[in-house]
Amino acid sequence: MAKKKKRSGMLSEHELHERRRYGFFWYDWLWKLLRPVLVLAASFVIVCGLVYTGYQKINELFFAPMDVKDTQTVAFEVSSGSSLSTVSRNLEAAGLIHNHTVFKYMADFMGMGQKIQSGDYELSRAMSAADILDQLISGDGKPLTAKITIIPGWTVENVADYLVDQDILDSAEEFLALCRTGESYSGYYFIEEMMKTADYGERLYALEGYLSPNTYEIYTSSSADTIIKRLLSQTEAAYSLAYDERAQEMGMTMDEVFTLASMIEKEAKTADFAKVSAVFHNRLKKGMTLGSDVTIKYVSGSEKMVLSGAELDVDSPYNTYQHKGLPIGPICNPSMGAVVAALYPDEQYLAQKYLYFCSTDPDSGELCFTRTLEEHEAAVAMYRPLWEEYDKRRGLNP
Repeated sequence: MAKKKKRSGMLSEHELHERRRYGFFWYDWLWKLLRPVLVLAASFVIVCGLVYTGYQKINELFFAPMDVKDTQTVAFEVSSGSSLSTVSRNLEAAGLIHNHTVFKYMADFMGMGQKIQSGDYELSRAMSAADILDQLISGDGKPLTAKITIIPGWTVENVADYLVDQDILDSAEEFLALCRTGESYSGYYFIEEMMKTADYGERLYALEGYLSPNTYEIYTSSSADTIIKRLLSQTEAAYSLAYDERAQEMGMTMDEVFTLASMIEKEAKTADFAKVSAVFHNRLKKGMTLGSDVTIKYVSGSEKMVLSGAELDVDSPYNTYQHKGLPIGPICNPSMGAVVAALYPDEQYLAQKYLYFCSTDPDSGELCFTRTLEEHEAAVAMYRPLWEEYDKRRGLNP
């Protein structure tokens, strides 16, 4: 039987076997090239899947929110000086994180362990560990402590308003009430002595003058009473025995020293404190009225340079135009620099019997000192237009 003729272009089984054996198919070289790439890609996808699955599991176990649906806030406190370990354990105890050890390591790894700030925070179980850490290092919780600065020359009312502005006190009412009578602070020897004066009850604020200007660190939860005691204690500490002995040498009580110091504080810049003190001492020695505008301004609340006749005639024991001697009490809380000036007036100005001073430049606070009434009146005539212009610029009525 004759053999069948092969179709054109077709290979025998032997030829196919040989070609497979020696790689003669055209696509064999492409497969050899792509095969390792495909194997690598498949392996990469598998590894990524495993890593992602593992990450999701780890995140779920340690870093994810405790309950994404529970948005109710939880009060959480970080006490001053708390370690990261303590904060982490407290977070876990409050049910806000899964594991305190993992949270601690996370914070340390991110370099945030030392940046957590003390304060009262509002956190929730819907927050992740990272969200909680961010809030703790941002310090947006209400701090447990705060620094307050009482400025020399501030009145009791200025201090009260400042404490409200700083969110230390909710309102000024209690603070002002306590300062008005001073009855709760008779345990301080200088307050007890002040309360023995005959005109004590006529003062606007019994504690005026004794809220020592300084910078303090206080608890933000401090009451008005606690803050007042802190300021009074500073006054007690700052007024040394040497100052008390000097006051006795001058025939002055501590209350008189602080009253004079308060006037000096309001009348002059620090560089002129001792000179102004000398003028006041000279006038007191001569039995003159002190004629100090700042005592009128304390009563009237006026901020003008040029006071009206009606203001100067106000009927008040603080009016040093109408009443000889010191006013009934301090008109602000003076710095210790002003207290020292009250005790140690400028010796040269004392000896040369300077009796007057007035402002030369309201903006700079420079003063002109004179010895006679004629010199003083000439200085007033010269500088009064500047005072009037100053009031006009600030929109204060003449």
